[in-house]
Amino acid sequence: MIRGSIVALITPMHKNGEVDYQTLEKLVEFHVQAGTDGIVAVGTTGESATLPVDEHVKVVETVVKTANNRVKVIAGNGANSTSEAVELTLRMSQLSGIDAFLCVTPYYNKPSQRGLIKHFEAIANSSHIPQILYNVPGRTAVDMLPPAVAELSQHDKIIGIKEATGSIDRLHEIKALVSDDFSLLSGDDETSLAFLQAGGHGVISVTANVAPSEVSNICELIKQDKYDEAKVIDEKILILHQKLFVESNPVPVKWALFRMGLIPECIFRLPLLEPEPNSKLVIEQALQQSGFIHA
Repeated sequence: MIRGSIVALITPMHKNGEVDYQTLEKLVEFHVQAGTDGIVAVGTTGESATLPVDEHVKVVETVVKTANNRVKVIAGNGANSTSEAVELTLRMSQLSGIDAFLCVTPYYNKPSQRGLIKHFEAIANSSHIPQILYNVPGRTAVDMLPPAVAELSQHDKIIGIKEATGSIDRLHEIKALVSDDFSLLSGDDETSLAFLQAGGHGVISVTANVAPSEVSNICELIKQDKYDEAKVIDEKILILHQKLFVESNPVPVKWALFRMGLIPECIFRLPLLEPEPNSKLVIEQALQQSGFIHA
């Protein structure tokens, strides 16, 4: 089962827009040493939308090689075209060391529930590597409902879901319909503690880019039924859960890592740009308040 603290890793870039592979390797090592259980490479936070296939595969390959089986590696393989997602899946399936794929619901074209099921089945059928579903209606404009998740959970290659609605009721609905070994992962940092307390198995976290030890400790404490101790840590980083989304992800978290000195440059590919001045101030104040940088 995939569980615990899984970071939705950013993709560092140089000023010319090329991927900074040296810094990428350093970030992977940073997370291994901090106790992170798994790394999502080239998900939404990794700017998957602007990385062409060859580059996408190279970033995942770099993460896999650097991780060297010390943590789980989950590769983003989503697309709004089923054939494109299958192509990406086939390319990455040739790499050794990927533990699972993370496949987002198709964005923009708003398929039906039946269309979603057929989409994910086609992708799962294309590879020997397990698939994790990813439901984030706030960004894709389509919501995969619990009955569809339940049907897909019967596929032997579909092993879990990243559920990013932020609804604990939704977690309960899905949990009642799937087997106990189906991984239930929060995709919403602000509600992740409640998600874990309600029976979730882990979190795929943006905040973990900044606070990997804290998110890892929360997951471990919940596993030990130490809810009060976990809440203390979560309250410390609650402002990060909130302010790292002051603009569209991954813009704020990349700026945060730049201000912390974990990446040398805060570079994006269009249409993303670095945060607006007021947003930078909000992010830096959140980092100061939570103790990750000094004033």
